Amino acid sequence: MSNGVNFDFAVVPAGISEIQPQHYAFLVSEAEFDAAYAKIQRYGLEHWADPRQQAPGEINHNDGGRGVYFLDPNGHFMELITVPYGGWRE
Repeated sequence: MSNGVNFDFAVVPAGISEIQPQHYAFLVSEAEFDAAYAKIQRYGLEHWADPRQQAPGEINHNDGGRGVYFLDPNGHFMELITVPYGGWRE
């Protein structure tokens, strides 16, 4: 992609009929988070502040940023965060 991100695609092994749900985390800017979260709200998507889905309809503020989890149409767990895990390095 234009920002140096690569997408790698898995080859489903013979005998496997379905790809198991995966977790995808995306580090986004504050503006990108605002735009994405506005769409989540506009479309009424279920979302959570945590991966265990115990804080429905909320976002988190982990590591001094913001984060949200939601499912894509195929059941993959998507995560948007504005600060990397563990915070920004000094």
